[in-house]
Amino acid sequence: MINILFSGNEKVIDGVITTLLSILKRSSLKEPLNVYLLTMDVSHLKDTYKPISDEQVKFVEKMLKEYNPQHQITKIDVTNLYMQEFSSCPNEQCYCSPYTLLRLFADLLNLPDKILYLDIDILFNRDIRLLYEIDVSKVEYAAANDHYGKYLINPFYINAGVLLFNMKMCKETNIFKKARELIKTKKLIFADQSALIRSTTKKKLISQKFNDQKFLHKHTVVRHFSKRLFYLPFPHLDNIKQWEVSKVHKVFKYYVFDDILYEYIYLRKKLDNLLKGDLKDE
Repeated sequence: MINILFSGNEKVIDGVITTLLSILKRSSLKEPLNVYLLTMDVSHLKDTYKPISDEQVKFVEKMLKEYNPQHQITKIDVTNLYMQEFSSCPNEQCYCSPYTLLRLFADLLNLPDKILYLDIDILFNRDIRLLYEIDVSKVEYAAANDHYGKYLINPFYINAGVLLFNMKMCKETNIFKKARELIKTKKLIFADQSALIRSTTKKKLISQKFNDQKFLHKHTVVRHFSKRLFYLPFPHLDNIKQWEVSKVHKVFKYYVFDDILYEYIYLRKKLDNLLKGDLKDE
């Protein structure tokens, strides 16, 4: 199986659908996907911090099984773990959201020995096996450079949006436990990413094509739609996501993902209608 890990609230469903569609459409899968969704309810912090719903999970599961009946998806609610470990910690109101911290519980969950963590703002441009089959047997994880961090911080600074974990070694070195302690005791600029980097014993630095945060080339395997700097019409930061289809066309001039994005639009309307129907039934 190819094991994939996501985390987030109910708002990440657009990213989950588009990312999975890109894997399904760009990969020659000989084995099924095994997808894990980490979520929680911390709506006491913010109204939108509600967990991924069972209806959303069932919808994604149906989408997956239309491609292969053996594909699986599992939702794991870690609300209790979060409240025990991170409630009121210095990084609870971090740069992104508290949901970025959830992957730091990976060693406490029953996850496979090899698992690929993915942010939800990515699209695969080539076969996932090019990334997943990288050997991580002697390291905690494999990751690519952070596009800006490799210039501004250090040449080996990594982006934690795409991480291929060797869970066996991670448990041996206690990388997640060390990272959780940092989260609980120190305010970190990039929260979970900073904590993971500081807690790393041994990593494998892989090509930028496995987590390209700025460009799209023919050899790009993963295009990460993270926040980036634009110079025109004036220098500014923008955070365009792949499900913002008109912006992907207008700003990036990307049309290579249209088969993915048009299916997403169809599925999103279908999901909206389903959820509206559920509400009426109530």
